[in-house]
Amino acid sequence: MEGRGTGPSLPCPPRRGAAGLLLLAVLLALAACGRSPTEGQGPQGGAAPLEVWAHAGQEAERRVLEAQAARYNASGPAIPVRLTFLPEGGYNAQVQAAALAGDLPCLLELDGPYLAHYVWQGKLRPLDELLPEALRRDLLPSILAQGTYRGRLYGVGTFDSGLGLYGRRSLLEAVVEAVGAELPRGPEEAWPVERFEALLEALAARDPDGAVLDLGLQLRGEWYTYAFAPVLHSAGSSLLAPGPDGRLHAVGVLDGPASVAALERIQGWIRRGWVDPNLDEAAFTAGRVALAWGGHWDFPRYREAWGEDLVLLPLPDFGRGSRTGQGSWVWTVTRGCDRPEAAAAFLRFLLRPEEILAMTAANAAVPARRSAVARSPLYGPQGPLRLFAVQLAGGWAVPRPRTAAYPVVTSAFQEAFAAARDGLDVAAALRRAARTIDRELAEGGYGAEARGL
Repeated sequence: MEGRGTGPSLPCPPRRGAAGLLLLAVLLALAACGRSPTEGQGPQGGAAPLEVWAHAGQEAERRVLEAQAARYNASGPAIPVRLTFLPEGGYNAQVQAAALAGDLPCLLELDGPYLAHYVWQGKLRPLDELLPEALRRDLLPSILAQGTYRGRLYGVGTFDSGLGLYGRRSLLEAVVEAVGAELPRGPEEAWPVERFEALLEALAARDPDGAVLDLGLQLRGEWYTYAFAPVLHSAGSSLLAPGPDGRLHAVGVLDGPASVAALERIQGWIRRGWVDPNLDEAAFTAGRVALAWGGHWDFPRYREAWGEDLVLLPLPDFGRGSRTGQGSWVWTVTRGCDRPEAAAAFLRFLLRPEEILAMTAANAAVPARRSAVARSPLYGPQGPLRLFAVQLAGGWAVPRPRTAAYPVVTSAFQEAFAAARDGLDVAAALRRAARTIDRELAEGGYGAEARGL
Protein backbone atom coordinates (compact mmCIF):
# COMPACT_ATOMS: atom_id res chain seq x y z
CA MET A 1 0.00 0.00 0.00
CA GLU A 2 1.58 3.13 -1.25
CA GLY A 3 3.15 5.42 1.30
CA ARG A 4 2.50 3.23 4.35
CA GLY A 5 5.14 0.50 4.13
CA THR A 6 4.22 -3.17 4.12
CA GLY A 7 0.49 -3.37 3.83
CA PRO A 8 -2.03 -3.44 0.99
CA SER A 9 -0.59 -2.49 -2.38
CA LEU A 10 -1.98 -0.95 -5.52
CA PRO A 11 -4.66 -2.93 -7.38
CA CYS A 12 -3.97 -5.52 -10.05
CA PRO A 13 -5.18 -4.23 -13.43
CA PRO A 14 -8.56 -5.49 -14.67
CA ARG A 15 -9.09 -7.32 -17.98
CA ARG A 16 -7.51 -5.58 -20.95
CA GLY A 17 -8.02 -5.38 -24.67
CA ALA A 18 -5.36 -5.72 -27.40
CA ALA A 19 -3.92 -2.27 -26.75
CA GLY A 20 -3.67 -3.07 -23.05
CA LEU A 21 -1.84 -6.33 -23.76
CA LEU A 22 0.67 -4.48 -25.92
CA LEU A 23 1.21 -1.96 -23.13
CA LEU A 24 1.78 -4.77 -20.62
CA ALA A 25 4.34 -6.37 -22.93
CA VAL A 26 6.19 -3.06 -23.15
CA LEU A 27 6.06 -2.72 -19.35
CA LEU A 28 7.55 -6.17 -18.93
CA ALA A 29 10.38 -5.38 -21.34
CA LEU A 30 11.14 -2.17 -19.47
CA ALA A 31 10.97 -3.93 -16.11
CA ALA A 32 13.36 -6.64 -17.27
CA CYS A 33 15.91 -3.96 -18.10
CA GLY A 34 15.69 -2.63 -14.56
CA ARG A 35 15.74 -5.85 -12.54
CA SER A 36 18.40 -6.24 -9.92
CA PRO A 37 18.80 -9.99 -9.27
CA THR A 38 20.55 -11.57 -6.34
CA GLU A 39 22.40 -14.46 -7.96
CA GLY A 40 22.04 -17.92 -6.41
CA GLN A 41 25.46 -19.43 -5.85
CA GLY A 42 25.13 -23.15 -6.47
CA PRO A 43 28.00 -25.59 -7.01
CA GLN A 44 30.03 -25.02 -10.17
CA GLY A 45 28.28 -26.78 -13.01
CA GLY A 46 25.33 -27.61 -10.73
CA ALA A 47 21.62 -27.22 -11.37
CA ALA A 48 20.37 -23.95 -12.83
CA PRO A 49 19.06 -21.65 -10.09
CA LEU A 50 15.35 -21.56 -9.35
CA GLU A 51 13.85 -18.20 -10.35
CA VAL A 52 12.13 -16.29 -7.53
CA TRP A 53 10.36 -12.94 -8.02
CA ALA A 54 9.50 -10.56 -5.18
CA HIS A 55 8.21 -7.01 -4.90
CA ALA A 56 10.73 -4.30 -4.09
CA GLY A 57 9.02 -3.01 -0.94
CA GLN A 58 10.73 -1.52 2.09
CA GLU A 59 14.51 -1.48 1.99
CA ALA A 60 14.62 -3.38 5.30
CA GLU A 61 12.48 -6.16 3.83
CA ARG A 62 14.66 -6.39 0.74
CA ARG A 63 17.78 -6.74 2.85
CA VAL A 64 16.24 -9.53 4.92
CA LEU A 65 14.99 -11.44 1.88
CA GLU A 66 18.40 -11.10 0.20
CA ALA A 67 20.06 -12.45 3.35
CA GLN A 68 17.56 -15.31 3.50
CA ALA A 69 18.28 -16.29 -0.11
CA ALA A 70 22.01 -16.17 0.63
CA ARG A 71 21.60 -18.32 3.76
CA TYR A 72 19.51 -20.83 1.86
CA ASN A 73 22.04 -21.08 -0.97
CA ALA A 74 24.90 -21.39 1.50
CA SER A 75 23.16 -24.38 3.10
CA GLY A 76 23.90 -26.37 -0.05
CA PRO A 77 20.49 -27.14 -1.56
CA ALA A 78 20.39 -29.31 -4.68
CA ILE A 79 18.87 -26.35 -6.51
CA PRO A 80 19.84 -22.82 -5.39
CA VAL A 81 17.58 -19.81 -5.86
CA ARG A 82 18.01 -16.61 -7.84
CA LEU A 83 16.06 -13.70 -6.39
CA THR A 84 14.74 -10.87 -8.57
CA PHE A 85 13.03 -7.74 -7.25
CA LEU A 86 10.45 -5.94 -9.38
CA PRO A 87 9.36 -2.35 -8.64
CA GLU A 88 6.35 -2.36 -6.31
CA GLY A 89 4.41 0.40 -8.08
CA GLY A 90 4.09 -1.57 -11.33
CA TYR A 91 4.48 -5.05 -9.88
CA ASN A 92 1.11 -6.51 -10.82
CA ALA A 93 1.28 -5.12 -14.34
CA GLN A 94 4.70 -6.68 -14.85
CA VAL A 95 3.56 -10.04 -13.48
CA GLN A 96 0.47 -9.97 -15.70
CA ALA A 97 2.65 -9.26 -18.73
CA ALA A 98 4.95 -12.14 -17.82
CA ALA A 99 1.94 -14.42 -17.40
CA LEU A 100 0.69 -13.53 -20.88
CA ALA A 101 4.15 -14.15 -22.30
CA GLY A 102 4.52 -17.50 -20.47
CA ASP A 103 7.56 -16.15 -18.64
CA LEU A 104 6.67 -16.50 -14.96
CA PRO A 105 9.25 -17.73 -12.44
CA CYS A 106 8.80 -20.84 -10.30
CA LEU A 107 8.23 -18.99 -7.03
CA LEU A 108 6.25 -15.77 -7.26
CA GLU A 109 5.21 -13.23 -4.63
CA LEU A 110 1.72 -11.75 -5.06
CA ASP A 111 -0.39 -9.27 -3.14
CA GLY A 112 -2.85 -11.61 -1.42
CA PRO A 113 -6.20 -10.15 -2.54
CA TYR A 114 -5.27 -10.64 -6.21
CA LEU A 115 -4.38 -14.31 -5.84
CA ALA A 116 -7.81 -15.49 -7.04
CA HIS A 117 -7.36 -13.58 -10.29
CA TYR A 118 -4.17 -15.54 -11.05
CA VAL A 119 -5.79 -18.85 -10.09
CA TRP A 120 -8.64 -18.06 -12.49
CA GLN A 121 -6.06 -17.45 -15.22
CA GLY A 122 -4.64 -20.91 -14.52
CA LYS A 123 -1.23 -19.58 -13.47
CA LEU A 124 -0.85 -21.04 -9.96
CA ARG A 125 -0.33 -24.51 -8.51
CA PRO A 126 -2.05 -25.62 -5.25
CA LEU A 127 0.26 -25.84 -2.24
CA ASP A 128 -1.72 -28.41 -0.24
CA GLU A 129 0.59 -31.28 -1.21
CA LEU A 130 3.77 -29.19 -1.17
CA LEU A 131 3.66 -28.00 2.45
CA PRO A 132 3.62 -30.37 5.44
CA GLU A 133 0.38 -30.68 7.37
CA ALA A 134 2.10 -29.72 10.64
CA LEU A 135 3.29 -26.46 9.08
CA ARG A 136 -0.17 -25.67 7.71
CA ARG A 137 -1.74 -26.30 11.14
CA ASP A 138 0.67 -23.78 12.67
CA LEU A 139 -0.33 -20.99 10.28
CA LEU A 140 -2.63 -18.23 11.52
CA PRO A 141 -6.26 -18.66 10.36
CA SER A 142 -6.00 -15.36 8.53
CA ILE A 143 -3.01 -16.61 6.51
CA LEU A 144 -4.97 -19.69 5.46
CA ALA A 145 -8.08 -17.65 4.67
CA GLN A 146 -6.21 -15.18 2.47
CA GLY A 147 -4.38 -17.92 0.57
CA THR A 148 -7.33 -20.29 0.04
CA TYR A 149 -9.52 -20.12 -3.05
CA ARG A 150 -12.37 -22.52 -3.80
CA GLY A 151 -11.12 -24.96 -1.18
CA ARG A 152 -7.45 -25.14 -2.21
CA LEU A 153 -4.44 -23.39 -0.71
CA TYR A 154 -2.59 -21.40 -3.38
CA GLY A 155 -0.65 -18.79 -1.42
CA VAL A 156 1.14 -18.51 1.92
CA GLY A 157 2.68 -15.37 3.38
CA THR A 158 5.43 -15.22 5.96
CA PHE A 159 3.56 -12.38 7.67
CA ASP A 160 0.11 -10.82 7.85
CA SER A 161 -1.01 -7.25 8.44
CA GLY A 162 -2.62 -5.54 11.41
CA LEU A 163 -5.21 -2.74 11.43
CA GLY A 164 -6.52 -0.80 14.41
CA LEU A 165 -6.65 2.53 16.21
CA TYR A 166 -3.49 4.08 17.60
CA GLY A 167 -4.07 6.55 20.42
CA ARG A 168 -2.37 8.82 22.93
CA ARG A 169 -3.16 7.22 26.27
CA SER A 170 -2.84 10.49 28.21
CA LEU A 171 -5.31 12.32 25.96
CA LEU A 172 -7.81 9.49 25.91
CA GLU A 173 -7.79 8.89 29.66
CA ALA A 174 -8.63 12.56 30.16
CA VAL A 175 -12.00 12.14 28.42
CA VAL A 176 -13.08 8.47 28.42
CA GLU A 177 -14.67 8.59 31.87
CA ALA A 178 -16.73 11.64 30.90
CA VAL A 179 -18.36 9.71 28.02
CA GLY A 180 -18.87 6.52 30.05
CA ALA A 181 -16.09 4.55 28.36
CA GLU A 182 -12.90 2.70 29.18
CA LEU A 183 -9.91 1.88 27.04
CA PRO A 184 -10.78 -1.48 25.43
CA ARG A 185 -8.35 -4.30 26.16
CA GLY A 186 -9.40 -6.44 23.20
CA PRO A 187 -11.76 -6.57 20.20
CA GLU A 188 -14.61 -7.90 22.35
CA GLU A 189 -14.46 -4.63 24.33
CA ALA A 190 -14.38 -2.31 21.31
CA TRP A 191 -16.24 0.97 21.69
CA PRO A 192 -19.72 1.00 20.13
CA VAL A 193 -19.63 3.54 17.33
CA GLU A 194 -21.98 5.88 19.21
CA ARG A 195 -19.59 5.97 22.17
CA PHE A 196 -16.67 6.42 19.79
CA GLU A 197 -18.39 9.47 18.33
CA ALA A 198 -19.01 10.86 21.81
CA LEU A 199 -15.31 10.39 22.47
CA LEU A 200 -14.39 12.24 19.26
CA GLU A 201 -16.68 15.09 20.26
CA ALA A 202 -15.12 15.28 23.74
CA LEU A 203 -11.61 15.26 22.29
CA ALA A 204 -12.56 17.91 19.73
CA ALA A 205 -13.82 20.22 22.49
CA ARG A 206 -10.29 20.22 23.94
CA ASP A 207 -8.49 20.55 20.61
CA PRO A 208 -7.54 23.91 19.03
CA ASP A 209 -8.91 23.08 15.56
CA GLY A 210 -11.30 20.26 16.49
CA ALA A 211 -9.55 17.71 14.25
CA VAL A 212 -8.68 14.71 16.45
CA LEU A 213 -8.67 11.69 14.11
CA ASP A 214 -6.46 10.59 11.20
CA LEU A 215 -8.17 8.22 8.72
CA GLY A 216 -5.41 8.22 6.12
CA LEU A 217 -7.60 10.22 3.74
CA GLN A 218 -4.53 11.56 1.96
CA LEU A 219 -3.84 8.04 0.72
CA ARG A 220 -5.30 6.40 -2.37
CA GLY A 221 -5.72 2.95 -3.86
CA GLU A 222 -5.98 -0.24 -1.84
CA TRP A 223 -5.82 1.53 1.52
CA TYR A 224 -9.49 2.49 1.19
CA THR A 225 -10.64 -1.10 0.66
CA TYR A 226 -8.29 -2.56 3.25
CA ALA A 227 -9.09 0.01 5.93
CA PHE A 228 -12.81 0.59 5.44
CA ALA A 229 -14.35 -2.58 4.00
CA PRO A 230 -14.13 -3.98 7.58
CA VAL A 231 -16.51 -1.17 8.61
CA LEU A 232 -19.17 -2.67 6.33
CA HIS A 233 -18.70 -6.09 7.96
CA SER A 234 -18.91 -4.51 11.40
CA ALA A 235 -22.22 -2.96 10.34
CA GLY A 236 -23.56 -6.33 9.15
CA SER A 237 -22.86 -5.88 5.45
CA SER A 238 -19.97 -6.55 3.05
CA LEU A 239 -18.64 -5.80 -0.42
CA LEU A 240 -20.13 -8.99 -1.89
CA ALA A 241 -22.39 -11.84 -0.86
CA PRO A 242 -23.56 -15.07 -2.50
CA GLY A 243 -27.08 -15.09 -3.88
CA PRO A 244 -29.53 -18.05 -3.90
CA ASP A 245 -27.66 -19.53 -6.88
CA GLY A 246 -24.33 -19.28 -5.06
CA ARG A 247 -23.00 -16.56 -7.35
CA LEU A 248 -21.54 -13.44 -5.78
CA HIS A 249 -23.31 -10.12 -6.16
CA ALA A 250 -22.93 -6.57 -4.86
CA VAL A 251 -26.33 -5.01 -5.63
CA GLY A 252 -28.42 -5.12 -2.47
CA VAL A 253 -25.30 -5.74 -0.37
CA LEU A 254 -22.69 -3.07 -1.01
CA ASP A 255 -25.44 -0.51 -1.61
CA GLY A 256 -27.73 -1.85 1.12
CA PRO A 257 -28.96 0.18 4.10
CA ALA A 258 -26.24 -1.06 6.49
CA SER A 259 -23.42 -0.13 4.10
CA VAL A 260 -24.92 3.29 3.38
CA ALA A 261 -25.42 4.06 7.08
CA ALA A 262 -21.84 3.02 7.93
CA LEU A 263 -20.19 5.21 5.28
CA GLU A 264 -22.52 8.10 6.09
CA ARG A 265 -21.24 7.95 9.67
CA ILE A 266 -17.65 8.27 8.49
CA GLN A 267 -18.66 11.08 6.14
CA GLY A 268 -20.27 12.76 9.14
CA TRP A 269 -16.98 12.67 11.06
CA ILE A 270 -15.33 14.50 8.17
CA ARG A 271 -18.13 17.07 7.88
CA ARG A 272 -17.93 17.85 11.60
CA GLY A 273 -14.25 18.65 11.23
CA TRP A 274 -13.09 15.79 13.44
CA VAL A 275 -10.79 14.31 10.76
CA ASP A 276 -7.40 15.83 9.97
CA PRO A 277 -6.67 15.77 6.19
CA ASN A 278 -3.10 14.78 7.10
CA LEU A 279 -1.56 16.11 3.90
CA ASP A 280 1.88 16.05 5.50
CA GLU A 281 1.37 12.51 6.93
CA ALA A 282 2.36 13.83 10.36
CA ALA A 283 -1.04 14.37 12.01
CA PHE A 284 -0.40 11.79 14.73
CA THR A 285 3.36 12.08 15.14
CA ALA A 286 3.17 15.89 15.33
CA GLY A 287 0.49 15.70 18.02
CA ARG A 288 -2.34 17.27 16.02
CA VAL A 289 -4.67 14.29 16.58
CA ALA A 290 -5.25 11.91 19.46
CA LEU A 291 -6.29 8.91 17.34
CA ALA A 292 -5.06 7.38 14.08
CA TRP A 293 -6.71 4.63 12.01
CA GLY A 294 -3.61 2.72 10.95
CA GLY A 295 -1.68 -0.47 10.34
CA HIS A 296 1.24 -2.34 11.84
CA TRP A 297 3.61 -0.45 9.51
CA ASP A 298 2.85 2.77 11.42
CA PHE A 299 4.04 1.39 14.75
CA PRO A 300 7.79 2.16 14.55
CA ARG A 301 7.36 5.89 13.91
CA TYR A 302 4.41 6.21 16.29
CA ARG A 303 6.34 4.48 19.05
CA GLU A 304 9.34 6.73 18.39
CA ALA A 305 7.10 9.80 18.69
CA TRP A 306 5.14 8.86 21.82
CA GLY A 307 6.89 6.00 23.58
CA GLU A 308 4.87 4.52 26.44
CA ASP A 309 2.03 6.98 25.84
CA LEU A 310 1.15 5.07 22.67
CA VAL A 311 -1.80 2.67 22.98
CA LEU A 312 -3.27 0.27 20.38
CA LEU A 313 -7.04 -0.19 20.28
CA PRO A 314 -9.57 -2.12 18.17
CA LEU A 315 -11.64 -0.33 15.54
CA PRO A 316 -15.09 0.82 16.74
CA ASP A 317 -18.08 -1.52 16.65
CA PHE A 318 -20.64 -0.42 14.06
CA GLY A 319 -23.24 -2.84 15.40
CA ARG A 320 -22.07 -6.40 14.71
CA GLY A 321 -18.75 -6.40 16.53
CA SER A 322 -15.41 -4.83 15.76
CA ARG A 323 -13.79 -6.04 12.54
CA THR A 324 -10.36 -5.48 11.10
CA GLY A 325 -8.52 -5.83 7.81
CA GLN A 326 -6.00 -8.51 6.98
CA GLY A 327 -3.85 -9.79 4.14
CA SER A 328 -0.48 -8.93 2.70
CA TRP A 329 2.03 -10.41 0.27
CA VAL A 330 1.96 -14.18 -0.26
CA TRP A 331 4.25 -16.70 -1.92
CA THR A 332 2.89 -18.86 -4.74
CA VAL A 333 4.23 -21.63 -6.96
CA THR A 334 3.38 -21.10 -10.62
CA ARG A 335 1.60 -23.71 -12.71
CA GLY A 336 4.38 -23.78 -15.30
CA CYS A 337 7.15 -24.43 -12.77
CA ASP A 338 9.02 -27.62 -13.73
CA ARG A 339 10.63 -27.92 -10.28
CA PRO A 340 7.77 -27.40 -7.80
CA GLU A 341 9.46 -29.41 -5.03
CA ALA A 342 12.50 -27.12 -5.21
CA ALA A 343 10.21 -24.08 -5.03
CA ALA A 344 8.44 -25.59 -2.02
CA ALA A 345 11.79 -26.28 -0.34
CA PHE A 346 12.71 -22.59 -0.43
CA LEU A 347 9.21 -21.63 0.71
CA ARG A 348 9.48 -24.02 3.66
CA PHE A 349 12.79 -22.37 4.50
CA LEU A 350 11.18 -18.91 4.49
CA LEU A 351 8.42 -20.26 6.74
CA ARG A 352 10.78 -21.45 9.48
CA PRO A 353 9.89 -19.56 12.68
CA GLU A 354 13.37 -18.02 12.90
CA GLU A 355 13.16 -16.77 9.30
CA ILE A 356 9.66 -15.39 9.85
CA LEU A 357 10.91 -13.54 12.93
CA ALA A 358 13.85 -12.13 10.96
CA MET A 359 11.42 -10.64 8.44
CA THR A 360 8.90 -9.35 11.00
CA ALA A 361 11.68 -7.76 13.03
CA ALA A 362 12.35 -5.67 9.92
CA ASN A 363 8.79 -4.74 8.96
CA ALA A 364 6.86 -5.01 12.27
CA ALA A 365 4.25 -7.24 10.56
CA VAL A 366 2.39 -10.08 12.27
CA PRO A 367 4.30 -13.40 12.09
CA ALA A 368 2.47 -15.97 9.96
CA ARG A 369 2.87 -18.92 12.34
CA ARG A 370 1.54 -19.29 15.87
CA SER A 371 4.91 -20.63 17.02
CA ALA A 372 6.59 -17.48 15.71
CA VAL A 373 3.96 -15.20 17.27
CA ALA A 374 4.68 -16.76 20.67
CA ARG A 375 8.36 -15.84 20.32
CA SER A 376 7.80 -12.34 18.93
CA PRO A 377 8.70 -9.38 21.18
CA LEU A 378 6.02 -7.32 19.40
CA TYR A 379 3.21 -9.89 19.22
CA GLY A 380 3.87 -12.31 22.08
CA PRO A 381 1.77 -12.27 25.27
CA GLN A 382 3.31 -9.01 26.56
CA GLY A 383 4.01 -7.39 23.19
CA PRO A 384 2.77 -3.87 22.39
CA LEU A 385 1.09 -5.12 19.18
CA ARG A 386 -0.50 -8.20 20.73
CA LEU A 387 -3.96 -6.96 19.71
CA PHE A 388 -3.16 -7.46 16.02
CA ALA A 389 -2.27 -11.13 16.59
CA VAL A 390 -5.38 -11.66 18.73
CA GLN A 391 -7.59 -10.20 15.99
CA LEU A 392 -6.07 -12.39 13.28
CA ALA A 393 -6.19 -15.57 15.35
CA GLY A 394 -9.65 -14.99 16.84
CA GLY A 395 -11.86 -14.45 13.80
CA TRP A 396 -12.10 -10.66 14.04
CA ALA A 397 -10.27 -10.14 10.74
CA VAL A 398 -12.03 -10.05 7.38
CA PRO A 399 -10.26 -11.15 4.18
CA ARG A 400 -10.97 -9.06 1.14
CA PRO A 401 -13.29 -10.91 -1.29
CA ARG A 402 -11.56 -13.94 -2.81
CA THR A 403 -12.89 -13.63 -6.32
CA ALA A 404 -11.27 -13.45 -9.74
CA ALA A 405 -13.10 -10.15 -10.22
CA TYR A 406 -11.36 -8.54 -7.23
CA PRO A 407 -9.50 -5.89 -9.28
CA VAL A 408 -12.85 -4.43 -10.34
CA VAL A 409 -14.41 -4.90 -6.89
CA THR A 410 -11.72 -2.91 -5.13
CA SER A 411 -11.55 -0.21 -7.79
CA ALA A 412 -15.32 0.36 -7.59
CA PHE A 413 -15.30 0.54 -3.79
CA GLN A 414 -12.36 2.92 -3.78
CA GLU A 415 -14.28 5.29 -6.06
CA ALA A 416 -17.34 5.09 -3.81
CA PHE A 417 -15.31 5.78 -0.67
CA ALA A 418 -13.55 8.72 -2.34
CA ALA A 419 -16.98 10.14 -3.22
CA ALA A 420 -18.08 9.83 0.43
CA ARG A 421 -14.83 11.45 1.55
CA ASP A 422 -15.50 14.36 -0.80
CA GLY A 423 -19.02 14.92 0.56
CA LEU A 424 -21.02 13.41 -2.30
CA ASP A 425 -24.16 11.32 -1.88
CA VAL A 426 -23.14 8.02 -0.26
CA ALA A 427 -26.14 5.99 -1.40
CA ALA A 428 -25.66 7.03 -5.03
CA ALA A 429 -21.91 6.31 -4.91
CA LEU A 430 -22.43 2.82 -3.48
CA ARG A 431 -25.21 2.13 -5.98
CA ARG A 432 -22.87 2.94 -8.87
CA ALA A 433 -20.16 0.75 -7.37
CA ALA A 434 -22.51 -2.20 -6.84
CA ARG A 435 -23.80 -2.03 -10.42
CA THR A 436 -20.26 -1.82 -11.79
CA ILE A 437 -19.24 -4.91 -9.84
CA ASP A 438 -22.31 -6.95 -10.80
CA ARG A 439 -21.84 -6.05 -14.44
CA GLU A 440 -18.24 -7.28 -14.26
CA LEU A 441 -19.28 -10.51 -12.52
CA ALA A 442 -21.92 -11.14 -15.20
CA GLU A 443 -19.96 -10.11 -18.29
CA GLY A 444 -16.31 -10.63 -17.34
CA GLY A 445 -16.04 -14.20 -18.58
CA TYR A 446 -15.37 -15.66 -15.13
CA GLY A 447 -17.91 -18.48 -15.37
CA ALA A 448 -18.07 -20.50 -12.17
CA GLU A 449 -15.21 -18.38 -10.80
CA ALA A 450 -17.72 -15.58 -10.22
CA ARG A 451 -18.81 -17.59 -7.20
CA GLY A 452 -15.48 -16.90 -5.54
CA LEU A 453 -14.21 -18.32 -2.24
